[in-house]
Amino acid sequence: MTKGEQTRRQIVQKAAPLFNRKGYEGTSLSDLMNATGLQKGGIYRHFSSKEELATEAFDYAWQKAVGRRLEGIESSADSVDRLKKMISNFVEFRSELVPGGCPLMNTAVEADDGNAVLRARAKKALQSWMGRLSKITADGIRENQIDRRMDPRKLSQLIIGALEGALLISRLQKDHQALHDARQHLNDYLERSVRAKTNRK
Repeated sequence: MTKGEQTRRQIVQKAAPLFNRKGYEGTSLSDLMNATGLQKGGIYRHFSSKEELATEAFDYAWQKAVGRRLEGIESSADSVDRLKKMISNFVEFRSELVPGGCPLMNTAVEADDGNAVLRARAKKALQSWMGRLSKITADGIRENQIDRRMDPRKLSQLIIGALEGALLISRLQKDHQALHDARQHLNDYLERSVRAKTNRK
């Protein structure tokens, strides 16, 4: 990695918490200068625009979130347990992500009627997350671990919707109970309705 590439990466790492907490519109150039210790020219020597920096900051924050949510997945006993592990990681690893909460929710809400580039980035991230959950479900169906009547896409939407909704409630109430309740509800649902009857514990 060249010195320029190292500097570019450091800018992204320092900018990511700002964009994740304050949003694209709420993050000023002076905020970025203070966080990076660089002047305007130093930042724009590596990025053509604030938008380019924001999209790379989102990608960095999202990849960090994905990495934490996938921890321990492969060591889980079966497909249902892999889904449960991803749910648990979402609930337990919030404080170890880029400060500001879930980058997907933050970016999707802000960019919904605003920045088309960031909205496209958030949509791509959502599709990737849905794809991972759908693949685990499809693999489980094929291996007779998950009920064959289950629709992988619908299940992935249910899990993501429940978790992101609970996260929103938890943030507004400054209380993590909604997240723990969502995890319990999803785990019960996975065991009661998703796991194939021949594999129920």
